[in-house]
Amino acid sequence: MWQAEVRVDLDAIRDNVVALRSRTSAEVLVAVKADGYGHGMVPAGRAALAGGATWLGVATLDEALTLRRAGIEAPVLAWLLSPGLPLHTGVEAGIDLSAATPELIDELVAAARQAGRVARVHLKLDTGLARGGSPRAEWPALLESAAKAQAGGDVEVVGVWSHFACADEPGHESVDRQLAAFHEGLELAERFGITPRYRHIANSAATLSRPDAHFDMVRVGIAAYGLSPIAGETFGLRPAMTARARVTLAKRVPAGQGVSYGLTYTTSRETTLAVVPLGYGDGVPRHASNAAPIRIGGTVAPIAGRVCMDQVVVDVGDEPVTAGDVATLFGPGDGGEPTADDWAAATGTINYEIVTRFGSSRVPKVYDGEVRP
Repeated sequence: MWQAEVRVDLDAIRDNVVALRSRTSAEVLVAVKADGYGHGMVPAGRAALAGGATWLGVATLDEALTLRRAGIEAPVLAWLLSPGLPLHTGVEAGIDLSAATPELIDELVAAARQAGRVARVHLKLDTGLARGGSPRAEWPALLESAAKAQAGGDVEVVGVWSHFACADEPGHESVDRQLAAFHEGLELAERFGITPRYRHIANSAATLSRPDAHFDMVRVGIAAYGLSPIAGETFGLRPAMTARARVTLAKRVPAGQGVSYGLTYTTSRETTLAVVPLGYGDGVPRHASNAAPIRIGGTVAPIAGRVCMDQVVVDVGDEPVTAGDVATLFGPGDGGEPTADDWAAATGTINYEIVTRFGSSRVPKVYDGEVRP
């Protein structure tokens, strides 16, 4: 008998990737960083590849090596690399690595020589997000360094890439501005003799809304897990994660009863309180206090009072709830249960954070579908 679980429908991930592939002629990279947005990096990666993705993407070198140790041989791109990492291990494993500075190119040259293998590199240009990537003023120096390393046989520039800031806001003027900057960056790369096989800038939102930004590869993250990056649009995607637990205790209390730490919730009538064994130690945002909805039986009601480390309380009124009944925090919404989008709206965050929080917790994951974990 289970007490709390995160269920992941791997067939939904596969089918979402199939649907995303139908929207583009470019290759599809599925991001499986942060343990597959909480869905499980290795099972999600396998489901994505079953759906036709040809690449997987991660943030860190350790994540990339985890995929290799799991036997996944598909191309993998890792893009968040601090100085001094053992990059030779990534080169040895055939992992593509991102670079945004001449100094990192130098480290990749050293790594390639230590590994006895050419380092596969994607040069990142900052087109306006002002996060990772080479500033445009420093782009020529990065290209010069990469071209020299490539001519020396230590590095192969496989890709040139960037990332949108506001593609999830269709019509935002920054998208066109960044796209123009990316074109300029590609033109300059050609002048340095760099003609990458993969040019990529489109994230989930741009994959769904800007076909002119697809180039040779698109990088999809949240959309692969069935959640839309664009508010008000579902694009026919199916959420893959359901978070639920069994009620540990249900009890009648009188009107005027304060509930949970701080007594920030008070019952307005005689009612039933149900204790659900999931809290902020399991991924429930503390901002969900008195806000996020949970379905128990035929009732959907917000959490009553503050979220605790291991549990929350729900005021279910006169619903005949007993210990052992299933409380669904969120799922696809098919049975009237709340969705991750509902939770995001209730807590003032985004659906990305909701699923990543739950999936990266102590709650066991259970996998459904024909695709095997």
